[in-house]
Order: sequence, then structure tokens, then C-alpha cells
Amino acid sequence: MFSPQCRPILIGSLPLTDHTAALQLILTHTPEIPLWPQLPKNPREGMIRQFLSGFPGLIDEGNHYWIDTDGPGFAEEMTAFYQEYLQTVEDAAYLKTSRFALGTDTATGFFTFLSSLETAKTPPLTVKGQVTGPVTTGIGIKDGNGNSIFYDDNLRDMLIKLLAQKACWQVGELRQFSSIAQPIIFIDEPGLVSFGSSGFVGISREMVSSAVAEVIAAIKGVGGLAGVHICANGDWAPALSSSTDIISFDAYFYFDNFILYKEQLCAFLARGGILAWGIVPTGDPQAVTKESAHSLFGKWLGQLKRLAAFGFSEQQLMTQTLIAPSCGTGSLSPELAIKVLSMTSELSQMARAHRANS
Repeated sequence: MFSPQCRPILIGSLPLTDHTAALQLILTHTPEIPLWPQLPKNPREGMIRQFLSGFPGLIDEGNHYWIDTDGPGFAEEMTAFYQEYLQTVEDAAYLKTSRFALGTDTATGFFTFLSSLETAKTPPLTVKGQVTGPVTTGIGIKDGNGNSIFYDDNLRDMLIKLLAQKACWQVGELRQFSSIAQPIIFIDEPGLVSFGSSGFVGISREMVSSAVAEVIAAIKGVGGLAGVHICANGDWAPALSSSTDIISFDAYFYFDNFILYKEQLCAFLARGGILAWGIVPTGDPQAVTKESAHSLFGKWLGQLKRLAAFGFSEQQLMTQTLIAPSCGTGSLSPELAIKVLSMTSELSQMARAHRANS
């Protein structure tokens, strides 16, 4: 199992339009576990649209996109989708050029990342990719009648499989660049804790759990480490009870709620699960402005002691810790985004020094 030991890791989005400049920031602040940049200022790199290419019936008209299930060829498209899916499951070699591959039209940052890794003098410890989760995507994308496709059993099944295979494709492409650990793929899934809220009426715990479980299983099945990133607040039991290797959570705002799920959290840690502590704020520009690596270090130490009271040594917890921002920085100004990356790196150094001296 990967032993992170308080190393820094990032969430993908940055408020830039130049992928090379974005990647340089990433490599500067997280050289041991870099990731490919997602730049939502580019329309097709938004959280929902970025991983939809290849879905049957997808209509894209710039800022407006949806799934057209009423078109005359939709049934044939569904058949072709499942045929290609089964082919890639049976032989992963087909993934490389399949509909499940990322493309430069929606994921330029991925290919910029690959080019950089290919010429790097020193390989990173491991590398990180990401895919938006099926719950968040399924609620966010509509059919021609304005209904979220997650409510349709057939459309939901295809979406889960599309996202699972896009995650697997990334593992295949990134595996050669991980010097020690397997590639990490985060499933960005705030919807996993949001069922039962007004925006998720009619969606059960079982629906969200099974959807995310299929993507996790696919990632692990091809030799990747699966992470679930959740920047929202809600019911943490499904995430903590899942088979994910890593849970990324907003420790800055929601730590108190997170540790209410003591039984599930202790079981997750006892089996070697890794916590990516999103202790560096991103959602509130004022919080980003007022905080420093030193202030956040004090906050994190207090949280570490509270979690250790559940029966774990601080050393064990730090071994199973990644230091992270609470979410991506795509909604911040470039200046504040750079501060977030800098604080994440500095805080990680302080945490690692604390671990070494404890």
C-alpha cells in the first residue's frame, strides 16, 4: 500500500487558460505526486462536460450540451457503446484508441502532462489523474426533456461505465511514470454525500454507493489506487464504507462533521485507508487571504490530536496522510490559487518535519 507520509497532493482545477503554465505551477509545488491540470475557463474542461465525450446521444453546442435520447440512431449508439465497453474490459489494449480515451479537445492538460513526464530527468513517486464521479455528472447532465440522466437506469449504467473506463484509460497511460506507487485516480464526487438533499430527491444511498463502487473497482482492477474527493458536507458513511484507498475531504470547514462518523472512520484507517486532509481552504477567498501555512499547521495539529484520540498514534495517522487543498482552485483568482498551492507545499514540509521529530 502507498505510504504518503504527509506529502502534498492537489485537486485538478486551476484558474488559468495556459496548460503549460498551469503544469509548471503543479510541478513546482507537488513534484513528488504531480497531476494533470484541468482549466475550467476553457468551456469543455468544466467539471461535468470534460468526461462526457463518447456518451451516446451527446449533443454539444458550445456552452449548452445534453443527451439526445430521441434521435433516430440512439438505440444503435447504445448497442455500439456496450460492444466497445465489453471489448475493452476483455482486452485492455483496446482502451488506448477507444471512445474511452481522453482527447485534446477536453483534456489538453493530460497530454501536456504526458509530454512533461516523458522528458523528466527524475520520475515522480507517483502521479495523479482524476475523473468526475457518476453521481455528480449524472445529476449535472440532462436529457432533451431537462431530466438528469442519473434517474434513468439505462443512462446511469452507461455513464458509470463511461467514467470507469476513462479512469482505467488514465491508469494505463500513467502507469509507466510512477516510480514507486501505482497511479492515483481521484473520483471527484461531492454528490456522494449529498443524497437526500433537495437537489437529489429520489436518489437513495444504494444508488450512489453502487455507482461509485463500480468506478472504484474498475480503477483498482487495472492496478490503480482509487481516491474519492468530496468537498461537500453530508453523510460520510458511504464514502468511508467504500473500498476506496484514499478519501479527500474538506478538513478546513467540515472536520467536525467528518469525525462524527467514528465507527466507519476508524474502520477505514484500520484497513490502511489514506486521508487527504483538505486543510488548505479554497472555497472562500477571504479564508485563503487570511490564512498562512503556519496558521493552518496549528489547525491541522489540533485535528490530528483529536483523531489520534480515537485510538491511533499520531505517527500512524501521519503515515496515512496526504496534505491537500479542500478543493480545486478554478474559482479563485490566479494570485490566490498560487497562494493555495504554496501553502499546501509549505504545510506538507512542516507536517513531514513534525513527523520526523515526533
